[in-house]
Formats: sequence, C-alpha cells, structure tokens
Amino acid sequence: MAFPRLKVWARNVRRDVVALWIAARDPRVPWYAKAIAAAAAVYAFSPIDLIPDFIPVLGYLDDLVIVPLGILLAVRLIPVPLMQEFRERAIREISKPKSYVGVGAVVFIWAIAAVWLIWTFWPDCNS
Repeated sequence: MAFPRLKVWARNVRRDVVALWIAARDPRVPWYAKAIAAAAAVYAFSPIDLIPDFIPVLGYLDDLVIVPLGILLAVRLIPVPLMQEFRERAIREISKPKSYVGVGAVVFIWAIAAVWLIWTFWPDCNS
C-alpha cells in the first residue's frame, strides 16, 4: 500500500522541481529564495551528483536527502501564493505534449551517424 503513496510523492517532487525552476526566474521571488530554488532544481535535473551513484548506499542516499531538503528549504522561502502559482504552472508545463518532431530529428541524426560508421569501418562495404 506504500507504493501508490510513493508514486504520488515522486510526482509531487517532480512538480516542485519544475515549479522551483520557474520560481528561480521570476522577479517577484526574493534573491536568496531564487538562489536556493535554482540550486535545488539544477541539482535535481543534473546527471552529476555530489556523491556518485556507484558508491553503495551513499550514492542514492544523497539523492534521497539533498534534493528533498533543497526543495523543502526553497519552498519555505517562497511566499505561499507565489509557490501555488508556480506549482499550477509546473503542472501545465509537465502535461504539455512533447515534440515528436524533435525526437524524430534526433533519431534521424543517430541513424545517419550509424550508417556512416558502418559504411566507414565495415571491412566489406568499401570494396
């Protein structure tokens, strides 16, 4: 029964990270709240961790502690009406349709690169 609650928590974390990214760029938010909001959002979205994930236990523990604490601190520093507005905007941003044209362009570029590599390095192709 904890799994549905965990899914809701993860969805709320994602929403709050996007909301903090929006807050970090809003002129109505105090500068110190912007700094912490931007740091929390960048750390959450970044593939680089303070403690690498391959270190047993500690690697994942930093993601489970640092990100929620950064979100909690930033949310407390942002005025409640503004944070509610940013959360609503984040929900709209998350639910926007994704660009399939962009995905198609990336897949096309990778396919061209794969064909070129095969053509260049496959021994029987150049004879």
